[in-house]
Amino acid sequence: MSHIDPGSSGIGPDRFRERLARARDAAEAAGVQALLLGVGPELEWLTGYQAKPLERLTLLVVAADADPAIVVPRLEVAAAEAAPAIGAGHVRVVPWQETDDPMDAVWELLRAEPGARLAVSDTLRASFVLGLQGTFPGAAFELAGGVVGMLRRVKDADEVALLRLAAHAADRAVLGLAAGRLVGRTEADIAAEVRTRLVDEGHDSASFWIVASGPRSASPHHEPDDRVVRAGEPLLLDIGGRRAGYSSDITRTLWITGGDDALGPDATFRTIHELVRAANAAGRDAVRPGVAAQDVDRAARDVIEAAGHGPDFFHRLGHGIGLEGHEDPYLVAGNEAPLLVGDAFSIEPGVYLEGRYGVRIEDIVVCAEDGADVLNEATRELLVVSGV
Repeated sequence: MSHIDPGSSGIGPDRFRERLARARDAAEAAGVQALLLGVGPELEWLTGYQAKPLERLTLLVVAADADPAIVVPRLEVAAAEAAPAIGAGHVRVVPWQETDDPMDAVWELLRAEPGARLAVSDTLRASFVLGLQGTFPGAAFELAGGVVGMLRRVKDADEVALLRLAAHAADRAVLGLAAGRLVGRTEADIAAEVRTRLVDEGHDSASFWIVASGPRSASPHHEPDDRVVRAGEPLLLDIGGRRAGYSSDITRTLWITGGDDALGPDATFRTIHELVRAANAAGRDAVRPGVAAQDVDRAARDVIEAAGHGPDFFHRLGHGIGLEGHEDPYLVAGNEAPLLVGDAFSIEPGVYLEGRYGVRIEDIVVCAEDGADVLNEATRELLVVSGV
């Protein structure tokens, strides 16, 4: 059962204490003496601290035989102590001054002997990794993702609630855009409105804003520019942001008429939109605990391939989502890992006809005991809008 309400700012201190204990237990079970976690999603998941990615070292030390501690630059102490787990005293703050070597503080916390196994953040700066290797010569270094990755991957009820709130905010943003003026505006101008709408609808920040008009909609990762949106063409909107740390991601593809019914979607566009909608539904229907991630991709891909558009769907079906916009699990051929209750990921099939147009329909889904819990509620029917 979730304890998150629509006005909540996120996960509470007690939950972070539980996560720290689970991470320490997982490290001990794996034979790892300590987790050394820099700025990034592991640090944020364990403490709630969205630290700045500075050239100065910030490092959470979760050791099997000691209480958690975080080494932080002196000028970042106040920001660190504002984080839920740190402010509640579940993590001890170890500040270092500008003239200190922060690796000395890490040494004092661990004093790891040669042969000790130390796990570092998957995205820890190379300069910090080299500094740690120099501080603990003879220690065996590995990636912390192997220890904490599965803990982060499976979302609890509070995390699902936050993902749902973010998804609903993204729904409102994309439908608001569809209802407004589009014709005569540049993609870049609409992208600026995307950023504003995401925040106005409840996100703390916007993360990305794909606005792809006309033939640009056949480019899945198109960057919006000064192309002017016209009547008689599609507009693909793939947008998302973060709310209380958790991410949203939605794609809908519209057709703009400019108020002239004669400029409505042609037969081919209607056909591929309906095909992508059916593939999206097939992917959602395939979601069950224990089903291989690649089999969900295959379920959606089979629909598109059967219609002769296999080569026009050239990316994976989906990616995990949480604190990161892209994380485990990935729905792609070759990933035989079974889905778990609490996995959260996108279902986003697409058909792209180069030089003409493309369609993608994307939803965020959580694997529940009885199948797919679909977080996005915006219609998947073809939206034919005037745009004026």
